[in-house]
Amino acid sequence: MAKLRLALIAGGKSAEREVSLKSGEQVFQALDKSKYDIRRYDPKDDLERLVREAPELDVALVIMHGRGGEDGTIQGLLDLLGVPYQGSGVLGSALGMNKELSKILYRQAGLTVPPALVFNREEAPPEEAIAAELGLPVVIKPVNEGSSIGVSIAATLEELRAGLTKAYAYDRRVLVEKYIAGREITGGVLGNDHLTALPLVEIIPSEKYAFFDYEAKYLPGASREICPAPLPEDLTRKAQECALTAHRALQCRGYSRTDMILADGVFYVLETNTIPGMTATSLFPQAAQAYGLSFSQLLDTLVELALEGR
Repeated sequence: MAKLRLALIAGGKSAEREVSLKSGEQVFQALDKSKYDIRRYDPKDDLERLVREAPELDVALVIMHGRGGEDGTIQGLLDLLGVPYQGSGVLGSALGMNKELSKILYRQAGLTVPPALVFNREEAPPEEAIAAELGLPVVIKPVNEGSSIGVSIAATLEELRAGLTKAYAYDRRVLVEKYIAGREITGGVLGNDHLTALPLVEIIPSEKYAFFDYEAKYLPGASREICPAPLPEDLTRKAQECALTAHRALQCRGYSRTDMILADGVFYVLETNTIPGMTATSLFPQAAQAYGLSFSQLLDTLVELALEGR
């Protein structure tokens, strides 16, 4: 059987470039070389070559995070080139990247989300008004970033002011939401038309970190991750249903991972990752492993889903 000609796309220009390159390298190592003829592309330097070689490609794995890779832009290019790829299309990718629109769709789908304010830098209300409406502490996030880049928690007006300045460095539009204290749970979904909710993962950052920030995500040993999450059966089903509902609400495809906070029996949905981290020890591959798929088998499944119905 002829090998599939596979484009492995990683890198780009976003603030998450290094994470993407690391994920891309681990994906390359895990891919079965007897099944795939792999060509590697970094959109930072290789877009012209990708366009030129597109007629020779059977499928693409987009292992990118942040703008230019997870927001629908590279997906749109691949659609124009006629190259099938794993994961969500232009619309689902764009919605997943935009925290403001995600929250609107979550609420419409019946999910619970933390109360929040969203505004442009030029129209920002005074810090005192934000605190009066949401209380303190709050979580401050750029609307269009991932991996907790530009995110901070503010318990005082001074910290709120500093957190807004930090977020504005990444996006002119910022989301400020009420801080919900609770257990951090993430739920993976796998499939196209027929969806499977994977085992949940509980994330416990070390005491050094106020939340699961960039360093807590990627520094080895900075966080403890438990899979399957130690939850009663009813709460496990409830969280998995939240992940499935979020996946459908954002019109995701292939796979996704939705982050939640469990507080007083309620799951507060925070955001959905349309291209979850893809190192062998990342959260989604951990959940797939608990489900019975090795990292290599997960990648095979994603390729199959990319080609399904295309």
